[in-house]
Amino acid sequence: MKLNLNIQPLSSWMKVSSEPLIISGPCSAETEEQLLATAHLVKNTGKVSVLRAGIWKPRTRPGEFEGIGSIGLQWLKRAKEETGLPTAVEVATAKHVEEALAAGVDILWIGARSTVNPFTVQEIADALQGADVPVMVKNPINPDLALWIGALERINRAGITKLAAIHRGFSSFEKSAYRNEPMWDLAIHLKTLAPELPILNDPSHICGTRDLIPYISQQALDLDMQGLMIESHIDPSVAWTDAKQQVTPAALTEIVNNLTIRKADSSNPEFTDKLQGLRDSIDRIDDQILQKLGERMALVEKIGEYKRDNDVTILQVNRWEEILEKRTALASALKLEKDFTEKVLELIHGESIRKQTEIMNAKTELN
Repeated sequence: MKLNLNIQPLSSWMKVSSEPLIISGPCSAETEEQLLATAHLVKNTGKVSVLRAGIWKPRTRPGEFEGIGSIGLQWLKRAKEETGLPTAVEVATAKHVEEALAAGVDILWIGARSTVNPFTVQEIADALQGADVPVMVKNPINPDLALWIGALERINRAGITKLAAIHRGFSSFEKSAYRNEPMWDLAIHLKTLAPELPILNDPSHICGTRDLIPYISQQALDLDMQGLMIESHIDPSVAWTDAKQQVTPAALTEIVNNLTIRKADSSNPEFTDKLQGLRDSIDRIDDQILQKLGERMALVEKIGEYKRDNDVTILQVNRWEEILEKRTALASALKLEKDFTEKVLELIHGESIRKQTEIMNAKTELN
């Protein structure tokens, strides 16, 4: 089911100096000198279309630097006057919205910590009533697509039609190479539900370290995201916030120059015909997979009935371990990734448990 969003195409409200859209600037505006110097350097790259800077910084724990505050808006205004770059800041309260708009900020974004709270999003939406300003909504901290969609809908219903989403990854208890797990499937799902919605990627917050930014940036563009928000600082080693994930303007230039820009589609008839043939083959295989899953679940129901009639528990740990061992070995031989195989098997096993539970509960209700 498609989302019913009333939004304008990105090209109608954003003049892009180069492809893709690059939003860059320091994680935090620290001093006027630091912000202006960084602004001029990112402008000189010729790659940046929008200057960003954190003015109010919601930190995880108190006592850390929580942003320079409203005075930073005047620094940002001066940076805009000197460089000609439109500006963007994060807003988390109605007061932030009012002050940012009064200072002439061009684009507002809602951060992950705000998106997770519908009360906060609604407060921001109410403050935006009647404003003609682009708003970008980052995904919530936790992997909840409904929260992300809800935030976009609230802002859209406030009359904001210049709307975009920012994919910045999701928090996870599992340790990995990333600060926030990309969980690309959620961003792809959003794109499927709202094809007209511009989606940008924030590799800085996904990576948490500058070394991974080129890789994630390329992956985002390969998934047809329309731009990148990359944090850039004149000297990241002395940055007051998120020093490890910021890059110098020179490094930013190198990252963008090394990106491969791919087309969303091709007008070459030969390419189109061959691609369609391959897709037709995939469709046939998908049909076969679903048919086999249906046959498997029919057998699962018979097993559930047999267990019910013999008063045997649903979960058989030894059997599950046997399935995992045998199937992952086969998958490895077929050159399928272990993590992928385990996720597929866990989904199938979970559905099998659900079906057998229904059968057991049906007997209990009849008794």
